[in-house]
Amino acid sequence: MNFRIGFGYDVHPLKKGRELWIGGIKLDHHSGCDGHSDADVLLHAICDALLGAANLRDIGFHFPNINDKYKNADSKLLLKEVVSLLKEKNYAIGNIDSTLAMEAPKINPHIEAMQKVIAPILDVDMDCVSIKATTNEKLGYVGKEEGVNAYAVALIYKK
Repeated sequence: MNFRIGFGYDVHPLKKGRELWIGGIKLDHHSGCDGHSDADVLLHAICDALLGAANLRDIGFHFPNINDKYKNADSKLLLKEVVSLLKEKNYAIGNIDSTLAMEAPKINPHIEAMQKVIAPILDVDMDCVSIKATTNEKLGYVGKEEGVNAYAVALIYKK
């Protein structure tokens, strides 16, 4: 088998009054990630990890923030498109390992709901989608609740 690994990273500032979408679900919080689309930082990192593994450039190349087509776009649809691009190259997804860095809200109570949304899009079992969460121990823009970081690693393979 031809195994490939990709790494993804995304960051978005937090802005009061925006909805907070992470991992394909809406979380109750006073601030949300600011961006051109719904700014789902976790799904964007996963997209980049998958695209990188398949040598298909990055999320900004495929879904540029200067294109009105993607204004307020649902990132689940972007992830579906990325999965389609991989399938065109005859790749399947092995697993995803991801980490969110943010102070609030707490992510652990929502991980299973995120996995239930993400796994079917990727056409994998829930146990193939690892989501971890950490704080930044009050340090930097993450610690001051000014922004959110997400990291992801993806394993893909030729079918």
